[in-house]
Amino acid sequence: MSTRVALIAHDHKKDDIVKLTGEYLETLRHCEIVATGTTGSRIAEAHGLDVQRMLSGPHGGDLQIGAQLAEGNVDMVIFLRDPMTPQPHEPDINALVRACDVHNVPCATNISTARMILDALTLRVAGRV
Repeated sequence: MSTRVALIAHDHKKDDIVKLTGEYLETLRHCEIVATGTTGSRIAEAHGLDVQRMLSGPHGGDLQIGAQLAEGNVDMVIFLRDPMTPQPHEPDINALVRACDVHNVPCATNISTARMILDALTLRVAGRV
């Protein structure tokens, strides 16, 4: 079974996640990708990846990914959050990050941490870990 990676980004971070996925495209081709609605559409369109798209975050997509995570169907989460803009669905966001902590799933909420997680995944895919 391949690694299942969840990709999520707030509106002001969507360009960043599209760029980040491009940097790790060869690694991500070996993974199953799940993403919230618009983020998933942008990633699939930009890079041709097969992305399972959930609802948008404000419409429950964060919760859908959280439910999959709780069932053991998500191995890592890259959630580029915008800490400077209030989010109407903040409780859902907190629930997802909490679910990562409860289930011991790696969760990156900024680009630096995302790169660390994706670097480790790259080594794993290459068979070096």
